[in-house]
Amino acid sequence: MTRNPRQMPMTMDLPADLARDSFIVAPCNAQALAALSAQDWSGAAWPAGKLVLHGPEGSGKTHLLHIWANATGASRVAACDLAQTDLAELTETGYVALDDADALSASPELETAAFHLHNMLAERGGRLVLAARAPVRDWGLRLPDLLSRLQAAQHVALTSPDDALLAGVLEKLFADRQVRISDRLIPFLLPRMERSLAAAQALVTRLDAESLARKCAISRQLAADVMQMSLDFD
Repeated sequence: MTRNPRQMPMTMDLPADLARDSFIVAPCNAQALAALSAQDWSGAAWPAGKLVLHGPEGSGKTHLLHIWANATGASRVAACDLAQTDLAELTETGYVALDDADALSASPELETAAFHLHNMLAERGGRLVLAARAPVRDWGLRLPDLLSRLQAAQHVALTSPDDALLAGVLEKLFADRQVRISDRLIPFLLPRMERSLAAAQALVTRLDAESLARKCAISRQLAADVMQMSLDFD
């Protein structure tokens, strides 16, 4: 059966809360948070002042980069923008957070820029945190000097969120939108949703929009309808 698309109201996406107080600590991310909370980010925990956080999309890597940048004054940059970035200005604070670092292998220019960034920070005893979906060995880097230097960094893995973390995130997302839900809703959602924080964000946004479209509260029936609609349009 073909379902006619329903017109849904435009809803204002609230800015992501990436502060330390909003980070929900769970076994899947506690080690990464502890590494970033070290006092000097050096020694055995951070060989040569480098740390690589790797894990699936939605596991909290970008949130952790923001926490560290807020604590240190670090500059933040996406790997895809590195070749067009003023590296001297980027490294001015001595702390740099590089997101989506596995994208460095997309071009020789990005790899070269990353190599220069690494060396500039190393010369001044700076600190570099990289976030990626996989460990460095799986990025496909072709520049041997860059590969060897980044492989020497401490690697900390984040895993997909467990039920406790997903439940906490869902509660927070609904609260951020000032949406009251029943105690039965989240236990209903957990076994039926994709296991990622990004999926939790998308689901809450969709539920909020659909409840406004129907002018009704968010219930288990509404959630079931929204999830079925998503399957119908896949």
